[in-house]
Amino acid sequence: MKSRLLTRMTALTLFAILALPVGIAAQDRPTKKLPFYSVTDLGTLGGAFSVGVGINTRGLISLNAFTAGNAAQHVALWRSGNKTDLDTLGGPNSNTFWRPTIAAVVTGFSDTSTPDPLGTDFCSFGTQLICRGFVWRDGVMSALPTLGGNNSLASAINDFGLVGGYAENTTLDKTCARPQYEAKPVLWDKGIPQELPTPHGDRNGFIFGVNNKGQAVGGSSACINHAPSLHALLWRNGVPTDLGNLGGKLFTNALSLNDEGMVIGFSDLPGDTNYYLQPGSGSTGHAYLWSNGVMTDLGALPGDVQSFPNAINNRGQVVGAGSRAILWQDGKVIDLNTLVPGPPFSPMYLLSANGINDRGEIVGLGLAANGDVRAFLAVPCNTADADAPGCASYAGNDANLESNPSVPVDDTVNASERIVPRLWRPAGTPAWLRTGAFPGHQFSQPSNLRREAPSSVPAN
Repeated sequence: MKSRLLTRMTALTLFAILALPVGIAAQDRPTKKLPFYSVTDLGTLGGAFSVGVGINTRGLISLNAFTAGNAAQHVALWRSGNKTDLDTLGGPNSNTFWRPTIAAVVTGFSDTSTPDPLGTDFCSFGTQLICRGFVWRDGVMSALPTLGGNNSLASAINDFGLVGGYAENTTLDKTCARPQYEAKPVLWDKGIPQELPTPHGDRNGFIFGVNNKGQAVGGSSACINHAPSLHALLWRNGVPTDLGNLGGKLFTNALSLNDEGMVIGFSDLPGDTNYYLQPGSGSTGHAYLWSNGVMTDLGALPGDVQSFPNAINNRGQVVGAGSRAILWQDGKVIDLNTLVPGPPFSPMYLLSANGINDRGEIVGLGLAANGDVRAFLAVPCNTADADAPGCASYAGNDANLESNPSVPVDDTVNASERIVPRLWRPAGTPAWLRTGAFPGHQFSQPSNLRREAPSSVPAN
């Protein structure tokens, strides 16, 4: 199951607990004048961890956050400073990958209280409980049906209530090493599941994004529990299109799209030998933008060999992460921290940008001064948002951005010998936080091991 969620779960949660180099790679500042951002710590549900997942045009934010005692993770809805715990379907944990709809409807997935008969960890919480996708509306969380199997997972919803995800059928997948049902890409329309086809003979597939035109994106592969996605897919009117890749042969995925049909995803590059990045070899996966049949490598921050996209708005702005939060805009790869006035931890260092709305407001994952990893909201201090918290104190003057410069990394030091902060890692669920990040997974390498990556992409 870990491989099924490996792309999306990485983006929304795992960047917080990667080994973060103390030094930050040097970076040229954008030549075009960009807004600076006011950053707000969104807090938790009583625990020490939270992550901002998505934000809609009305400023409603979806979060995943630890409850008191850090024993469990729940989905929360943030509205004007107030958080609502959406609870679960009877088990200990729930999670979301997507922003709320305009009508404040949230979709995601949750443990139930029933053990999975096959021992499948479909939710990736480490509980081996039956996992079900849900829709939360007006205080009520409702489970979504499967295709006859035990488990389902909802990963996206559009403003008309069309839900995307994947669900088990009743056919055992012979490509899996242990008994497990096939998982098929599904659209739920008014709660009714519609299975979508997968190409290339792939037995499994999943949907990670749905736009307001009913288009969906995701991927397909063999046993979804043991292999990364092999094909990035776009479904239009139920028909899949293989989007291709950036030249690698190990993995590719489509993660989100906007209402213009622009798709973002993640693909390995030519010459990769392993999904897990090891010193000297492995994966140099990059974020990409697919539009009108053309896939463009979005590149990575200087010093990084990987980049990962999480969201795209209708203006074509893309956010994601490498060794820290990234904004792709106007053909530039921008370290979002360089657009936050003041020194680091004012109030947070931004690790991953996970959601962006059409106003340019960004949510994600940040490191607080006390070492906690928590959700943030970054609001551009422009005319439309001049009254946002913190913007008034900057008086529209971004000269103080110079007080938060990038610090060159020492490439003479082996990556394994760099001193890194030991971020607190909670005990208990979910499993992907107990184990940290993917084994051997990292984003930066010394120059003698680094492949050159494009530092900019054509402006949209």
